[in-house]
Amino acid sequence: MTNYIFLAGASRGVGREIAKCLTAQKLKIKALLRTDTVAAELEALGIQVVLGDALNVEDVERAILTDEKIDTVISTLGGLPSEGERPDYLGNKNLIDAAVKAGVKKFILITSIGTGNSVDALSPQALAALGPVLAEKDKAEQHLIGSGLTYTIIRPGGLKSEPATGNGVLTENPLIVGSIHRADVAQLVVRALNSERANNKILSAVDRNQLFEQLELAEFNLD
Repeated sequence: MTNYIFLAGASRGVGREIAKCLTAQKLKIKALLRTDTVAAELEALGIQVVLGDALNVEDVERAILTDEKIDTVISTLGGLPSEGERPDYLGNKNLIDAAVKAGVKKFILITSIGTGNSVDALSPQALAALGPVLAEKDKAEQHLIGSGLTYTIIRPGGLKSEPATGNGVLTENPLIVGSIHRADVAQLVVRALNSERANNKILSAVDRNQLFEQLELAEFNLD
């Protein structure tokens, strides 16, 4: 029996693209949604939807601590600077803590270039705009690293909504910065699912043809 992949953040953006990639591979997915606005669309893809708020510990535990064994948790949770209480740290902390209790094998966290030791990749203007969000994302990364779970942290660059280019790459160089399409991030996340090389790594994700600076790009091989 195939165990589930638990996806948080599937209602929009990178999370929605990951949902499409996973269902294309006929994987069993459970998605946590705060509202039912896109529940029907996800259910049409074959995804089991659980309504709940990641900021609520009880909702998260009810979704993850079930008889249906979850192998991997993937979280793209994040908020906009204008959104009040954001899930970037607290929502992810609740997911990480529940994953530990559930004995999840792997946790993949999507944050952003500019988080943690990649802060120097961003311009002062970008840091001024994103600083509070990046601080929350950094706390989430640190909580995951300290949790004892096997993890992969992926930090995408500037996100675009166009179709995948196939040129998305990962790198361990925290100074690399550029753009990447959300669909390409999703493809990299799905490849990282079964990559032992990606275990306990922090990786930046960019399109190799959309770098902001001409730094040497050492691509990380997932295979």
